[in-house]
Amino acid sequence: MSKKTKRVVVTGLGICAPNGIGIPEFWKNTKLGVSGIRFIPQLRELNFTCQIAAQPQVTQEHINARFTKLEQRGLNSTGIVYGVLAGLEAWEDAGLQYNDTPDYDTGIIFGTGILGVDKFREAIHKIDAGNTRRLGSTSVLQTMASGISTYLNSKLGCGNQVTTNSSACSTGTEAVLMAYDRIKSGQAKRILVGSCSDSGPYVWGGFDAMRILPHDYNDKPTEASRPMSATASGFVPGSGAGALVIESLESAKKRGAKIYAEISGGHLNSGGQLAGGSMTAPNGQAVRRCISKALKESRVQHDALSAINGHLTATKKDSEELYNWKRTLKIEAAKFPPINSLKGLIGHGLASSGSMECVATVLQIKHQTLFGNVNASDVHPDIQKLIPKDAILQTTKKTPLQHIAKASFGFGDVNAVVIFSKFEP
Repeated sequence: MSKKTKRVVVTGLGICAPNGIGIPEFWKNTKLGVSGIRFIPQLRELNFTCQIAAQPQVTQEHINARFTKLEQRGLNSTGIVYGVLAGLEAWEDAGLQYNDTPDYDTGIIFGTGILGVDKFREAIHKIDAGNTRRLGSTSVLQTMASGISTYLNSKLGCGNQVTTNSSACSTGTEAVLMAYDRIKSGQAKRILVGSCSDSGPYVWGGFDAMRILPHDYNDKPTEASRPMSATASGFVPGSGAGALVIESLESAKKRGAKIYAEISGGHLNSGGQLAGGSMTAPNGQAVRRCISKALKESRVQHDALSAINGHLTATKKDSEELYNWKRTLKIEAAKFPPINSLKGLIGHGLASSGSMECVATVLQIKHQTLFGNVNASDVHPDIQKLIPKDAILQTTKKTPLQHIAKASFGFGDVNAVVIFSKFEP
């Protein structure tokens, strides 16, 4: 990224997560260690090996609050529902108005991985039955990747860049950094960023077929997602959406907006699926470079991190991730910063994971509180060789926080690290 020209801050947050819809419920449950992972009867009926998942508990009341009766007709894309709930909450939390003319200073970068799978399935059946004319006028909107940014903008009227990015598990964190760069360079004053992911067997089935999901926890779902644990046996599939309004400090001050945190910088790269990297495994050299570059571009010293919110999916790659952090930071084990993973509570939200975790990271800075890791009391022995066991907090803790690194390392060997900092006027 280029040299900073403008300071960039976070002025709004929104979330639709498996353990809470809306910031108050989500933050309360995250601090208390309340899991959103549940047994899904449909997965048993479909003979899934892993019959648990994490999906937001959206009610008709939630939908009625954000979608008109007309918009609800034929609405069959959970990702759009989650994204709209999170995005509009962040917009209102930032104190922004709904526009009746294009706001050319404001944009949307809202990513996804797979969108509208159930709508696609519905459309396929109608087409195969010769009922193409019964598809409805919203089938394209609900199934195109940019449907989420388009849908949000139909309500917000943004006139700056409006787009959807897609980079697997790093999508949400990447969206933050794409918008940060645009604001920093003066091309926009504020951007609504985030990401969403659909729920359901047609999204999760491929991962079940790969045998990378836990299968021994169908009767105890809240224990299944075990980042950094010796008994981790795979990631729990999840879904949801997170959203942030990020803005130039100049604009935020002019509006009198509240400020949650500052974005000091970050970095994006890929390992090229080389040097040990592959479609499903990271190139460790590229991961370390991404971390180091993020710190350098944020002007944060390697020993100055207050905490790390890792990618940490509850697979054998957790130990490799800790190895890469330890090797990059080059600090003695006793000084390794606390590290946590939200995936113990909400599973792996795929494309939505980065944005939900960015929201959680910003809330930690705002409230000067680190949430505890769940299901991680039996720390993996390879991790214990790298860092002290007490760096993996078991309970939520109030503590001074200046800089937190949020990392996302995605399918396809893509990496994103952003540094959120306590705002200092």
